[in-house]
Amino acid sequence: MHRDAAAPEADWDARAAAFDDEPDHGLRDPEVRAAWADRLRSWLPGHGADVLDLGCGTGSLSLLACEQGHRVTGVDRSPAMAERARAKLAGHPATILCGDATAPPVGERRFDVVLVRHVLWALPDPAGALRHWRELLLPQGRFVLVEGVWGTLSPVGVPAARLTALLEPLSRDVRVEPLSGDSLLWGKDVDDERYAVVATV
Repeated sequence: MHRDAAAPEADWDARAAAFDDEPDHGLRDPEVRAAWADRLRSWLPGHGADVLDLGCGTGSLSLLACEQGHRVTGVDRSPAMAERARAKLAGHPATILCGDATAPPVGERRFDVVLVRHVLWALPDPAGALRHWRELLLPQGRFVLVEGVWGTLSPVGVPAARLTALLEPLSRDVRVEPLSGDSLLWGKDVDDERYAVVATV
């Protein structure tokens, strides 16, 4: 089951072993991996940056960011996910912490990028989380948020219009990039709403 389609209170420790089996989670298929690498390259700064990957899961996006010359701090509340991320990122400029994405245990550190994929939808107070994450960004920093709405009978998620409205008071530039039409990102065709928002503060 997709992390993005599971219940917010799901037991991610129990699901960690099979998490990377989903094409867009493990990025094991070279074409899927290349598609995410291309997108990430366009979203992240062109220079080596400090990236905070919240809800990093097993670290697949963190690894891509490291391979593109960035320094990554990943945070996941699941010890099993964090352990897999540490193994995946061994030898790279990355630190993986176990903690809550809404209040990441990073102390006074500030980052060039807050990267979050498929996490906001599951939070009880996404507006509050965004305000806190804004405080973790350096001047001229940016949000890179990958979200969507999944399911037809009882859809869950954050529509792009809602997320951009939440970001407007926090950002000076908000750009939405539709992702549903790029089947390579997901390893299959999708017909629900999937998108990325890049917002500069």
